[in-house]
Amino acid sequence: MTSNEASSPINSLAPATTSLPVSTLGRIVRGSGPGLLLAHGAGGGIDANYGPVLDTLAAQHTVVGPDYPGTGRTPRATAPLDLDTLADELVATAVEEGLDTFAVAGYSLGSPVAVRAATRHPDRVTALVLTAGFAHPDPRFLLAVRLWRDLLDADPRQVAAFTALLAFSAPALEAFTQDDLDAALDMAAADIPPGTPEHLDLVLNGVDVRADLATLDVPTLVISTTLDRLVTPHHHRQLADAIPGARYAEIATGHLPFAERPAEWAALISDFLTESRS
Repeated sequence: MTSNEASSPINSLAPATTSLPVSTLGRIVRGSGPGLLLAHGAGGGIDANYGPVLDTLAAQHTVVGPDYPGTGRTPRATAPLDLDTLADELVATAVEEGLDTFAVAGYSLGSPVAVRAATRHPDRVTALVLTAGFAHPDPRFLLAVRLWRDLLDADPRQVAAFTALLAFSAPALEAFTQDDLDAALDMAAADIPPGTPEHLDLVLNGVDVRADLATLDVPTLVISTTLDRLVTPHHHRQLADAIPGARYAEIATGHLPFAERPAEWAALISDFLTESRS
């Protein structure tokens, strides 16, 4: 675990509605100011999913970024993951780093994790930003995740090719030269987190926050990655339509806003969180 690089913000302590475990998650802590907890995507990690925007977010916030089991700073899980436990551990990580209340930014799988964190710990979560997210996978998305999961047992290079085909927008892929694309796929194949199978199994077996959405009572921004072929805009719209008072914004990217439009993504997150506190 990295040491806390910032002084703890001053927040009013309010009791959470669900007790917290001791977090086993490795984490990065950066910046100063109001708390911001990050929830990353399946097969990702804090550095992979938030690295390009971390400096911008940390300029105005104390950012706590826990890695899920089997990614980054956290050892692989020895049992299947479940949504409630993962959400509780993320919240516990933020509290252990001195944040009594905080916003949560969820990306992809991190969106339902963030929603569940807010419904289980409503006295701690002050706002939500949900990017490229979903409430429950539909049959098309489940098909993609099953193929992704099956390929993990076959060939890492095929995994990299499959996920690149779905995760990048068409314009982004077309901008690669063949040599650059081959190098990117080789790098991606070598960097697949060992906990990816458990992340995908969680999506396949245990993610459904549709009933949570109507109960949310915090400022929420849903960011749609409009060229996304993995978690399609249908899922983003479902989130926005079901959350009372949710705001909706769009970025013309595939599933990887941190790779295609990081500055625009960071600005949407930072501006909304500033407005939500005013």
